[in-house]
Amino acid sequence: MAVLSGLKPEKVFEYFEKLCSVPHGSGNTRIISDMCVGFARELGLRYRQESCNNVIIWKDASAGYESAAPIILQGHIDMVCAKTDDCAKDMAAEGLDLRTDGEWVWADKTSLGGDNGIAVAMILAILADDTLAHPPIEAVFTVDEEVGMDGAFALDCSDLKGRKLLNLDSEMEGVFTVSCAGGLRADCHLPGAMEPVDGMSGYTVTLSGLQGGHSGADIHLGRASANQQMGRVLYSAMERLHGLRLAAVSGGQFDNVICSRCDAAVAIPAGKEAAFEAFIAEFDAILRNEYAGCDDGIALTCGKADVTAAISEVTTNLMLHTLLALPQGVQAMSVDFPGLTQTSLNMGVLKLEEDGLYITFSIRSSIASQKEMLAQRVHSIVEFAGGTVTERGRYPGWQYERNSAFRDTVLAAYHDLTGKEGVVEATHGGLECGLLIEKIPGLDAVSMGPELHDVHSVRERLNVPSTERVYALVCETLKRSR
Repeated sequence: MAVLSGLKPEKVFEYFEKLCSVPHGSGNTRIISDMCVGFARELGLRYRQESCNNVIIWKDASAGYESAAPIILQGHIDMVCAKTDDCAKDMAAEGLDLRTDGEWVWADKTSLGGDNGIAVAMILAILADDTLAHPPIEAVFTVDEEVGMDGAFALDCSDLKGRKLLNLDSEMEGVFTVSCAGGLRADCHLPGAMEPVDGMSGYTVTLSGLQGGHSGADIHLGRASANQQMGRVLYSAMERLHGLRLAAVSGGQFDNVICSRCDAAVAIPAGKEAAFEAFIAEFDAILRNEYAGCDDGIALTCGKADVTAAISEVTTNLMLHTLLALPQGVQAMSVDFPGLTQTSLNMGVLKLEEDGLYITFSIRSSIASQKEMLAQRVHSIVEFAGGTVTERGRYPGWQYERNSAFRDTVLAAYHDLTGKEGVVEATHGGLECGLLIEKIPGLDAVSMGPELHDVHSVRERLNVPSTERVYALVCETLKRSR
């Protein structure tokens, strides 16, 4: 007997359980893509499967809606695979072990993939239901959203006629997302070579205990970046102790994560050990004061170390000047959405290699021109210092449309069904909507979804009553889309 049998909407949870029965982590989507194709064939619907595993399924309008404009329903079929340390499951080859108490659905010892399998299940249930009133439907299932929105980048939109998009990749019921940031990665390199160190004292310097966080969701919270603050610490140490040379620095692994720890090593002139240790203790107190109530665990420490090679004094000076000058964090806040970050950047990765210093930024803005301006600023600072910048992973933002007829339709349907006013918001993260809007001129989009908690983790869970309400809202929106 199916684990989710009896949950409502029955067809939605039936499809969701089938989707969960096959592996579908990012980069491993062929089986679930073929499953969606199989559903289309069973239903006698026209479909197209792309080489990257994207799937598009078309359903003709119901009676009375033949002249209505098509609507695009969209979600992604890949999931983030996470499991507990004691879980023996091979998530590349096995499906999930679903659990439910009637109120919530989760997976045993793994992530659930409700982000975004529940969207796919809802859309399949709509495609299978011939009792619903709806305009022509174009169902778009993309792949590898979780690793850079690769499917949306690759999607061929030439045969899509819809100019209204309902994206079902949000995680808070009653919250309707209508804007998102665009972004890019900037990889910076400042050249430099290691040289022998003679007659100098070596020290490690560690900045730890920071909260870190996501560079989209958490950048506005004022948390310290260990990478940026390490640059500041070392610059200030260089001012205090002339002759300091950089021997090592390493902080962060991902450009979109606010770095919570950075480790460095320096060589200082002999005889200045006490002054250096006093400086570190002094700056530790400065940081604790600055970040009290935000990063209460912040700690700056040093210890003697065996340092045999370091960057020259001149190049060290140049690198630390550059690190101090490079911006970090929020650069502009939204006028349309008070409290929302509009433009930001994050120094996610900082690493000294044999050939110089490498710095990687994640740059975000919902205003394309501001994103470009911030990229220009990084280029300008790094290149002025003799370095280079290369860009990758560009994705467009979704600028807030002040006049949206489709948004009005969705919000009116929500109010009539629930008696509540919907919350309209924007996100500083990236969404596939931005890419689809860029590909389809004139596209009017709204993103919504049922209540999901702790996505991308082993604690991920999907609320059952919320799923029923959101599904009803999707159906009502279709009914009103004549």
